[in-house]
Amino acid sequence: METETKATIKKITVRCQFCDTWNRIDASKVTAGPKCGKCGKPILLERPITLTDETFSRTISDSDVPVAVDFYADWCGPCRMMAPAVDALAAHLQGKALVAKLNTDQSQRTASGFNIRGIPTTIVFKGGKEVARQSGALPLEGLKQLVARAGIEV
Repeated sequence: METETKATIKKITVRCQFCDTWNRIDASKVTAGPKCGKCGKPILLERPITLTDETFSRTISDSDVPVAVDFYADWCGPCRMMAPAVDALAAHLQGKALVAKLNTDQSQRTASGFNIRGIPTTIVFKGGKEVARQSGALPLEGLKQLVARAGIEV
C-alpha cells in the first residue's frame, strides 16, 4: 500500500530563485506555499518560473507533471501582450502543471535546440518530451487548449 501511494505522488523539480538549490515539491501541496529546503524562502509556483540554459533540462525531465514553456524575448511586442495570459495560466494550473518562461535572447542554446524560429512560442512537455507546440501569441483559452493536449484537465 505504501509503494502504491508513493507512485501516485507527482513531484515538481525547480531551482530556488534565491539560493539556487534544487527542490522536489509535492505537486498536490503547491497551493500550501512550498519553501526551499535550504534557505526556507518561498517557491512561488502560482506564477511562471524562469528557466535558463542551465536549468531547463533538469526542470523538464525531472518534473512528474507537464511543463508549459513560453519562449519569449523582452523586446517582443506579442510576447509582452501574451505575458498576462501566461501568468494567469500558471495560477490556474497550480499543482496540475508547471508553467515556465525562457528568454530566447539569454538562453540561445536551448532556444536553438528546440528550433524556435518565431516568438512567442509555447511548448508543452510531458515526461521530458515535447507533446504540443504553438507559435504566436495566444489568449488564456488558447493556452489552456494547448496544455490540454498533454492530458491535463483545465
